Amino acid sequence: MPYPTINTKLVTLLGNPLGHSVSPHMHNRVFKKLGIDCCYLPVEVTEDNLETVFRALTKMNVIGCNVTIPHKVGIIQYLDELDSVAQTIGAVNTICIKNGKSKGYNTDGEGFIRSLEEESQISVKGKCFFIHGCGGGSRAICMTLAFKGAAKIYISNRTFTKAEALSEEINSKIAKCSVPVQTNHEDQRNATQACDVLVNTTSVGMHPNEEELPFDASLINEKHIVADIVYNPRMTKLLKTAERKGARIVPGLGMLIYQGAAAFKLFTGVEPLVDEMSEEVHRLMA
Repeated sequence: MPYPTINTKLVTLLGNPLGHSVSPHMHNRVFKKLGIDCCYLPVEVTEDNLETVFRALTKMNVIGCNVTIPHKVGIIQYLDELDSVAQTIGAVNTICIKNGKSKGYNTDGEGFIRSLEEESQISVKGKCFFIHGCGGGSRAICMTLAFKGAAKIYISNRTFTKAEALSEEINSKIAKCSVPVQTNHEDQRNATQACDVLVNTTSVGMHPNEEELPFDASLINEKHIVADIVYNPRMTKLLKTAERKGARIVPGLGMLIYQGAAAFKLFTGVEPLVDEMSEEVHRLMA
């Protein structure tokens, strides 16, 4: 692919921090492989500057954005339109921009479930889940699990009122399957013992804070599948701990790849090269 020109289309990643992200490498490799004149750029932006930066991007040669922590919910107020899935979820990780107008989508939930089902060889239907966290990633995962027929979704969060609010939203919008959980050990233990899958949807354990655990290791047993949406490091302390306890694990790279592939198609209208994306991500994380 030639050097960028005045005609080169841009895709940006909006978040803070972004030093850990491999998304630019993943997308740019496929742009190059397919001969698409497009460039993917990381743009670190604070919540205070999000509106200013985003509105400027809509006036540039930008065809879309990915959105990550901590802006997946906050970005919505600046969009012109929401896809029905993103509207239900209440969080956005992908934005398409055309003729200065923006439309938000969410590919996180589908990306997570595809990764979970492929790597653990289970179906989410009828299973019980313990979800730690209430951010944009959690909203997408919980809502999509409810859509896909999860039997029970226990939601634990440092701020209990947020867990209550998300559970109520799931129960009223989709299915009566969600229960908020206090972060004290007894309540978390009771919830996790009833669950098939434990999921960390927070940034706890992400590089450079690799020695942190999102929840107590004593909650994990050999019957669990433990998933972490953190992908840098590939093997978080949570996943290492779960593996030592005999649990099956699902690292965050699969979700990253599949949500990115879905976003790529939204940006370009072209089928992504998922194998190329996967190879690039695993090369960088080796």
